[in-house]
Formats: sequence, structure tokens, C-alpha cells
Amino acid sequence: MTVSGRVELMAPAGNFESLQAAIDNGADSVYFGVDQLNMRARSTVNFSVDDLPEIARRCKAKNVRTYLTLNTIIYDHDLSVVKTLLNKAKEADLTAVIASDQAVIASARAIGLEVHISTQLNVTNIETVKFYSLFADTIVLSRELSLRQVKKITEAIEREQVKGPSGNLVEIEIFGHGALCMAVSGKCYLSLHSHNSSANRGACKQNCRKKYTVIDQESGFEIEIDNEYMMSPKDLCTIDFLDQVIDAGAKVLKIEGRGRAPEYVATVIRTYREAIDAIAQGTYNKEKVAEWMVALETVYNRGFWSGYYLGQKLGEWSDNPGSNATQKKVYVGKAAHYFQKASIGEFKIEAYDIKVGDRILITGPSTGAQELTIETLFVNEQQAEKATKGDDCTLKLPFRVRLSDKMYKIVTAE
Repeated sequence: MTVSGRVELMAPAGNFESLQAAIDNGADSVYFGVDQLNMRARSTVNFSVDDLPEIARRCKAKNVRTYLTLNTIIYDHDLSVVKTLLNKAKEADLTAVIASDQAVIASARAIGLEVHISTQLNVTNIETVKFYSLFADTIVLSRELSLRQVKKITEAIEREQVKGPSGNLVEIEIFGHGALCMAVSGKCYLSLHSHNSSANRGACKQNCRKKYTVIDQESGFEIEIDNEYMMSPKDLCTIDFLDQVIDAGAKVLKIEGRGRAPEYVATVIRTYREAIDAIAQGTYNKEKVAEWMVALETVYNRGFWSGYYLGQKLGEWSDNPGSNATQKKVYVGKAAHYFQKASIGEFKIEAYDIKVGDRILITGPSTGAQELTIETLFVNEQQAEKATKGDDCTLKLPFRVRLSDKMYKIVTAE
């Protein structure tokens, strides 16, 4: 549901650190998986059924909507687990379930749990939207549509008053930022073929992100495909034409990244929050876009392109197997104590030196992902410029830390 008339910013959460980072940085909603029945079953830790009440509690306190992703292919032996999970989601008062299998859709509807249609169903036209409006209040469109096609669908929903089970107009969700799959709406069988590990069951081995050599079967001549990972698309980024995305009429902007780190969630959500608010306030401009792009480049990315939104027929392929992030984090140590009255955190330095002026990141299940620059540092209760491996150090913090929260130093990526 649209938040206060603006587009809803939807954040990924692969664990409690990322969940808290999403909440702290302005997400309107979060989506997450539980155990194995979601499309990121292997790439992230995922939550357990027992975590659902705590997820709901944290999000309700900040008026953040909660979406359970249950969007894999479902087999007969999964059905009892599906129904148990949906009942637990209902008990925890989660907002909705994101589904693609008709068994999940029907089971959720039977207990009165709101349904959102996953991109796995590849919805590309208004007639399909009308069909799924019988079951769902929000529909994620195919990732392969242009903004012109998206706008045609959203205008038709308004014109024809296409409503979901809630009685409200169906809302359209589209992807705004993050990894893209080379297959149509994620329907890929490479991983199943090579590793017997199905991407459509949340167990993708990411064959497409690797480097390949092409061999002529007759002559044995080999060609190494150089400088281009030709099945590995660059990441989607819409920050530089976000005004056009919003004008297309989508009500929910989804940020991809349940397998990525909490600082990725914090940075991307904060950046898109600022951009969405700037558009609403009439202050969105090229200068701000340039600053936002610099921020987005600091966290994990495979390079950026605009997806199919502006009408491109072919993808833009990554030129390396990993991240193009301009920054990286290196582990420093763990929190040992927090002095609440003085707002001081104590840390045990276990790996990497830190010094005054360094930029650090502190993460934890309740802390989320917090960044700051070290202004003063104490080692063994004496003011110091540097702390090294084995030291106990303290520093003033604008937020609370918990036992075993992790500290990282942020450095320039080579």
C-alpha cells in the first residue's frame, strides 16, 4: 500500500543486521525469507519461523510493513510446511506473503493473509493483472518491461478500476536497484543442469557469474570470452531516472539484495529514501544524483545499468566476477561492553589496526549497520591515536552497541 501518497520503498532483509539497517535508514517495508522455501534459500542465512514475532515487533514499532517471501516452486511434500509457515505468518500479523505457486496463493487466501504476486509469474499485461487481482492486492511486474509498458498497465488499472481482494486498486511493484538475472524473471535451469541445484527452489549456484571458454567441437579451437561475463548482467540502478520510474505509476519500489551485507542495505535504502523524498519535495536534480551515485558505488555492485526500463533490447554485461564497489570492509574486532550513561563503546581489537580519522562500520542483530568516523580513541584508558591487535579500546558512539557486535574498518577497494 502506498505510504502517504508516495512510492513505497521496499528493502531486503537476509538477517537481523540487514533488517535493522533497513528500518534505521527509511524503508517503508521489508521482505525476507524463512528457512528453505524462498528464492534466496542458499545465498543468505534466512530467518526461522521463531523469528517472525520479533521481525513483526521491530517493524510495527516503526510502521514498516512486513512481507514474507514464499515464492519458490512448491512440491507435494512441501504443502504441510507451507501451510504451517503461512499460519505462523498470520499469527505474527505479518502484512503479506509474496507468492508465485497457486498452492501458496490459495492457502494464504484461505486464512485471510494478504497476497502479493511474485515476479516469478512474469506478469506483462493488464489482462494478467486482472486475473491475479482475484487473489492479490499487489503484483510485481516482469523485470523485462519498459517504463512505457509499466505505465500502460498502471493507467489501465486506474481507468478500469481493477481492484484486489481488499477492495482497493491493485498496486504495481517493480524493481528499483540491485542484481539482475540473465534469465526471464529468474527462470533459469543452468544451476539445476550442472549441480542438480535448482534456482527455482532458491538454490542457484550462479553459473552465469563465471568466466567461460567456447570450444569448437569439430576443430577443438578454443575462444576465451575476454573482458565480458556474457551471462552476468550489471546491477540495475534507477537513481538517475527515478522521477520517470515514479511517473510510470508503480506504487512499490523494490530494492534487491537479501544475500548482501547490512551496509549494502543501509547505504542503498538511505540513498533511495533521499531520492524519493527529493522528488516529492521538488528538489531532485543532477547534482544530487551525482552524489547518490558515488554513495551507491561504495557498496557491492557489478557496475550499473538501467535494465530494460528505457527500452534497451539487450543487457549490459559485467566485466568481472565480483564487486565493483569503491570501498570494502576489513574486520577489526568485537564489542565487549557499552557504557550507557557516557555513550561509550568498548571493543577488543582482534585483527586490523584502527586510528583517529578512520571510517568504521559496526554491525549487529540489534545495531544494524552503523558508520562513523573515529574522532577520539582511548586505549587502556589513555587517549591514543591508534589501537592495534590485542588492545582494548573505547570510543564515544552516537548509538548503542551490544556484546559481540562486530567492528570493521572501511577502506578503499583496490
